[in-house]
Formats: sequence, C-alpha cells, structure tokens
Amino acid sequence: MIKAVVFDFDGLILDTESVWYECYKEVLERFNVELPLEVFAQIIGTHDEAFHQYMVEQLKGSEHIEAIKTAASTLHREKMTDLVLREGVKDFLEEAKELNLRIGLATSSHKGWVMPFLEKYGVIDYFDTIQTSDNVTNIKPDPELYLKAIEALDVQPTEAIAFEDSINGSMAAKKAGMTCVIVPNPVTKDLNFQDFDMRIETMGGQSLKKIIEDLATTNDN
Repeated sequence: MIKAVVFDFDGLILDTESVWYECYKEVLERFNVELPLEVFAQIIGTHDEAFHQYMVEQLKGSEHIEAIKTAASTLHREKMTDLVLREGVKDFLEEAKELNLRIGLATSSHKGWVMPFLEKYGVIDYFDTIQTSDNVTNIKPDPELYLKAIEALDVQPTEAIAFEDSINGSMAAKKAGMTCVIVPNPVTKDLNFQDFDMRIETMGGQSLKKIIEDLATTNDN
C-alpha cells in the first residue's frame, strides 16, 4: 500500500536543467566549445565533476572556467524569471494531499537554491519533509537522500513512490528500495534509463491515483 510520494526538484518540479544546458551551451560557444547533450546529461541530479573535466579538456586548461560559470549563472538568472512549474506538478501535489499521502522532496541541490523557488511558486506547504544536499553526506545516485526522506515520512521504502527526471535520481530511488516513476524533461528525454517502474511524459492530464493503481497491478504481476 502506497503511503507517500517523494519528488525530485530540479528538472522535475521546475525545469532548471534545460535552462542550465541552454546557458552553458550559449556561453561555451563564445569560446568555440561545443556542449553535446550527452556530456551535460552526466551531471544531471549529481555532482558536476565530469562537466568540469570536460571543460578543462576542451579549453586546454582551467583559466576561463570561473568566467564561464559566472556568465552562465548570470544568463540563468535572467532566463529563470520566465520559468513556470512543469505541467501537472501542482495537480499531483494537490491530489496527493486529497489521497492523504505524505509528501516529500529529495534533491541533490542546496537548501538555499530550492527553498526560494518553492516559496515563489506557492508549493512549499505541500511538503511534509524537504531533504537537500545539506542534510546528507552523499547525493544522488547514492540513495541517502531518499532514505532520509522516507525515514522522515515514517514509511517503508516499498510504501513510497519517487518521481524523477534523471538517471542519477532514478538510480538513487531504486537503490533505496522505492518504486520509481520517470517524468523526463527536454534534456533527459532521450537518455537510456535502465531501472524504473513506469515512465510518463508529463504529469499534466494524469491521475496520480490511477498511476498508483497501475503500479500496484504491474507489481502484482
């Protein structure tokens, strides 16, 4: 019996990841460096070491990296002003409340990044627990964030569903023993997801109750 749902943040509730990709792609072009999506995809939901190393290799050193990060961050702030919640997010949160499900958030981002957005978009009060990188030693794909979330929600892993948009996130959820539903965004939709229980292209027009029922039927079989 499902008693809780746990959501990722970046790319799932708010598609900050597609914006980051656009920004870094645009800035790196000024340095005659291409940014393939498959390179950027490696860091979605986790640390950015692989991306940093890619930039060092392409730029033949680290001299310009801080300037690139600063320019990308400035561009990101400008683009984020026009961003809206992903389709269906508010409906899922509302339906979860109506179903008396406990609601958690588990993100590899810092609390200082996440909280202002949750407040700005009026969804912070839906969450019974918010677990960020500030709460753990290891972020996704390590399961620690999800284990912290389900512990705080006082449920067993098998009683909770994780909603994720990235490979690193789905790995973390499954390692934690949870059911995982993939809701990819434009940056992650073509990635080769391996371990998950259901994939939906959007939360818009979907019934959370129906998803839970379909997952139960699938697991029974």
